[in-house]
Amino acid sequence: MARVTLRRATTKDAHWLDLWDRDADVVACSTDDPNAKIAFDDVEWREELGAQNEFSHYYIGELDGRPIGAMQICDPHLETSHYWGEIAPNLRAIDIWIGTPQHRGKGFGGEMMRLALDECFADPRVTGIVIDPLASNERAQRFYRRMGFKAVGHRSFGRDDCLVHELTRRDWLAQRRS
Repeated sequence: MARVTLRRATTKDAHWLDLWDRDADVVACSTDDPNAKIAFDDVEWREELGAQNEFSHYYIGELDGRPIGAMQICDPHLETSHYWGEIAPNLRAIDIWIGTPQHRGKGFGGEMMRLALDECFADPRVTGIVIDPLASNERAQRFYRRMGFKAVGHRSFGRDDCLVHELTRRDWLAQRRS
């Protein structure tokens, strides 16, 4: 049986992120701009990966040692870009994308997310995890609801209309018990 693992991304992984940045489905999950050709067009991945710190870092999801996707986990209250603006402390924010089309819709994203949730909540100070799928991305919203997240409201990030979701520690613990 195939096994999904997460490992910290390094600058050597920039080529994977550059490649996945141009995948049409990854682009569609990152912006509502119908003319966009690159998911994260303002990111130079080698620099981004080299600038990781204790408040924001990336992971590579691997299936039996082969890269299939990526995640960013950050402390949205303390990370330096202040992407989330005013936000409560003791939260984590997660971005996830499966970069290889043949691995989508097979449960690997759920496995990556469960590993990330376990890591985030291993810190007893973390009270919840927030995510920001596009309001138009109903598939992502269904995925996050299956993972236990609840919609908390619309929010604009730049030109993107997002439907922010949160998974509280209490809800995460309850679903682990059931």
